[in-house]
Amino acid sequence: MSKAFAAKPLSVWGTPFALLALALGATAITYAATQSAYWMLAAAIIAAAAYLAGVAHLSRRLDPNGELRSDFDGLSELPNRRALHRDFNAFHKDGQEMAMALIDLDSFKQVNDHYGHFVGDELIRKCADMISETCNGEGQSYRLGGDEFAILMFGPASATIVEGICRKIISQLEKPVAINNREVVVGASIGLARSTGVDDLSSSELLRRSDVAMYASKRAGKMRCTWFSEGLDRNREAVLEMDEELRRALINDEFVMHYQPLVDAETREIVAVESLIRWVRPDGEQIGPHIFIPIAEESGLINAIGLWVLRQACTDALQWDGIMLSVNISAAQLRNPEFPIQMGHILEETGFPAEQLELEITETCLVLDPIVAERNLEVIRGFGVNVSLDDFGTGYASIGFLRQFRFEKLKLDRSLVVDAETDEGSRAMMLSSITVARALKMGVAAEGVETQEQADLVRTAGCDQIQGWLYYKAMPASEIFQFLPSNEKDDLAVNLAETRGAA
Repeated sequence: MSKAFAAKPLSVWGTPFALLALALGATAITYAATQSAYWMLAAAIIAAAAYLAGVAHLSRRLDPNGELRSDFDGLSELPNRRALHRDFNAFHKDGQEMAMALIDLDSFKQVNDHYGHFVGDELIRKCADMISETCNGEGQSYRLGGDEFAILMFGPASATIVEGICRKIISQLEKPVAINNREVVVGASIGLARSTGVDDLSSSELLRRSDVAMYASKRAGKMRCTWFSEGLDRNREAVLEMDEELRRALINDEFVMHYQPLVDAETREIVAVESLIRWVRPDGEQIGPHIFIPIAEESGLINAIGLWVLRQACTDALQWDGIMLSVNISAAQLRNPEFPIQMGHILEETGFPAEQLELEITETCLVLDPIVAERNLEVIRGFGVNVSLDDFGTGYASIGFLRQFRFEKLKLDRSLVVDAETDEGSRAMMLSSITVARALKMGVAAEGVETQEQADLVRTAGCDQIQGWLYYKAMPASEIFQFLPSNEKDDLAVNLAETRGAA
């Protein structure tokens, strides 16, 4: 099957070297023709070989009219997007099964940002070679542009074969790619689409379906293959619709802030509040952040929403003197080099004390891009802001991560607290986590505490703060003040004074 496709250029020199070979070869041949020495004859033979190699290479690049062909990618030496559509139209037959895969490299932008475009280009070339070798003549590979590749195959069982090829590609990219003494880590998200040959699908539609499936792979965690289905189209339409609604919600002030207190483990007094965003639609329906935040992250709107949350939370918290304010930031925000400066502007604009602000990040934020995360966290701490690690115990964070990033506080995930009640292994993990945090001079908070038994457990284990429905649920800013320690003391003094006056 692969022989039916346009051949890949064979020369590893590339067009610039071929042109150089032509120039040098022609010059040497001309010079040698005017000389009589035998060694000049030998040089002429070598030069002629170089000349012919250059001609052979360029002939691959020229169409019948002598123009440079536009259906090959110069960097990867693979056929390009135009060639994919041409091959589809040339070899597609009615009733013939066909399959297409769209391969998008994960974290390629970070490679360019960290190591430069020279390393990025070399990574593209190595991935192109790896994908072609993995196809092994069973499917034709293409580079569509940027960090996107495609595989096209016709014939019986093409869908099964292409899926197998893609799984091998993912397996290959689980290992770092060696480039100039560097170990570059990159993955792949792959979308697959098939046609029976009688459904009248065009190459553009098959490519679109592969693209939809590829983004589904990214949303599901990357490094996987996803087949297109009609449901993905419906989900995509719903996501696009919600994205538009989110943009209107930001303009029309449909977001509101709630705050859930954290109490001192010993005194039970409120020492901090965590800000939590809510979306209330014009019809009164409330949408939880677990639904709209992933969509905002995918569209890039999370940066604008995150800044709104930070500004609103700092404004509300000004009235709670001495209470620490915790604000969650997403992985997308932490990767944004502008975020620390924007945070500084908000602190200056609102007048909120930097030492009373605590940013909560999850383990995922660090794993996705630890180099950028560490750089931005250093700038954030430069403002005097604290940083805590949220949801500890659910993901990838290790003692090495804790030592590297030196958080001011560790928040134990609710699942770890709940499991510790009945499972000795979970209890041992919770206790060891607290011991490590103590050794690294971090505070420890337990979240999701709902029973007195859980509260007693985490208090005995050594947690400094407790958060959960046992004490307080999330509430609007207007309700927080009445529960603050200073307000309770003032109320008590007033009651005592009234009692004495009555006596």
